Amino acid sequence: QVGAMGALICQFESAEGERTGPQLDVPLDTTTAQLQLIINELLQNDEKVPYAFYVGDDEVTSSLRDAVGTASTEQALRVVYVPQAVFRVRAVTRCTSTLPGHAEAILSSSFSADGRVLATGSGDHSVRLWDIFTETPKSTLKAHSDWVLCVAWSPCCKYLASGGKDGRVAIWDVSKPEAPQRVIDAHRKWVNGLAWEPFHRSPDCLKLASASKDGSVRIWDRANGRCVGTLSGHANSVSCVRWGGDGLLYSGSHDRTVKVWAAGECKLVRSLEGHGHWVNCIACSTDAAIRSGPYDHRGVAPMDAAAVAAEAEKRYATSRGAAELLASGSDDFTLFLWAGGASKKPLARLTGHVQLVNAVSFSPDGQWLASGSFDGSLRLWVGRTGKFVTTFRGHVGAVYQLCWSSDSRLLASGSKDSTVKVWEVKTKKLKEDLPGHADEVYSVDWSPDGERVASGGKDRNLKMWRR
Repeated sequence: QVGAMGALICQFESAEGERTGPQLDVPLDTTTAQLQLIINELLQNDEKVPYAFYVGDDEVTSSLRDAVGTASTEQALRVVYVPQAVFRVRAVTRCTSTLPGHAEAILSSSFSADGRVLATGSGDHSVRLWDIFTETPKSTLKAHSDWVLCVAWSPCCKYLASGGKDGRVAIWDVSKPEAPQRVIDAHRKWVNGLAWEPFHRSPDCLKLASASKDGSVRIWDRANGRCVGTLSGHANSVSCVRWGGDGLLYSGSHDRTVKVWAAGECKLVRSLEGHGHWVNCIACSTDAAIRSGPYDHRGVAPMDAAAVAAEAEKRYATSRGAAELLASGSDDFTLFLWAGGASKKPLARLTGHVQLVNAVSFSPDGQWLASGSFDGSLRLWVGRTGKFVTTFRGHVGAVYQLCWSSDSRLLASGSKDSTVKVWEVKTKKLKEDLPGHADEVYSVDWSPDGERVASGGKDRNLKMWRR
């Protein structure tokens, strides 16, 4: 109980609900900095790790007194601690280069896991590679006869895959960009999405999955270009695909379902039903760890092979936590949160958008889930429970794509209104407004080191933003 001096009994708990240390008598005017000292001592951390603290759903921002509010102090107060990134990404504020080159709109952009190269796919049938450090064009990759709809880097950074409206999947060895390593006539209709097998399951990056408008997902062997499995079961276009770290593939489709497949046996595990319209986008809580493979936020990986595999495995295990979660966004204006590996019942239905949901993304630490919609707003939800946190308003056109900074503190969005905007989670406000594009912004990506945001769109220019 709150004593005359203003103290109360606290029990520290991790986000998974595990108790840490004994119940402690903590003064009410304890600041977050002091709570940091207590928890680092309880966990016996050699290196001091920053934490955020929560009482109920409220973050402790200044002192415990402000956060307790109406919480009962009869029993011990549960204080949940969540580790934060040990590095801090600063918001980008200015455009450092506008790179022409593509002859049509830029439809997709993606940084490699080591952050050295950026790939863009365009309506001019080509993929371009850009050197990040000099902000100049590096090479043009030609293999498609129609729009390039998606590009995906292998987590080992050696290979790039591109999918086109011509139904082809091209695989490039980035060190030899003159000609593709493989061009596969993959599908009868266009390719909507690509996903590589995670690094910790395949350090050689041997397998790649492609999702198509023809209703199938196919798994390809990178080395010989053969199809090693066809996952057919969707009754309509497959709009998105994700390769989870536990050997599961997730695919979202216009038949209103999300299907979970065992990638090894190429068989259906379960079908997740609940959406009332097309599923446009899906995201895994482990996406960031799978994308970066063995590379840390500086783009550095261990040197020897065993250490590299162990590092990727460790990064995935940390990111996964208790279970790998999946979020899906749909034309029915809602999102669902699923534990796709365990159950076909949704954990939560996330409502609030008033137009179709076009983008969904978990923060790298898995703590937050962000969604972008054609209603021009972004919404922030608690990653593990799906509880609504806040709405980011500011765009005056549809939000097309989102990306998180690697420290999970900032979120960037690209919109039909021709701007890129950077939002801050802590203040729940707009941090930077970045106008400059002459037309709609279709794609945004934040470099792994947090130094740059790349954006591209209908005006055919690639823009690099830095702080």
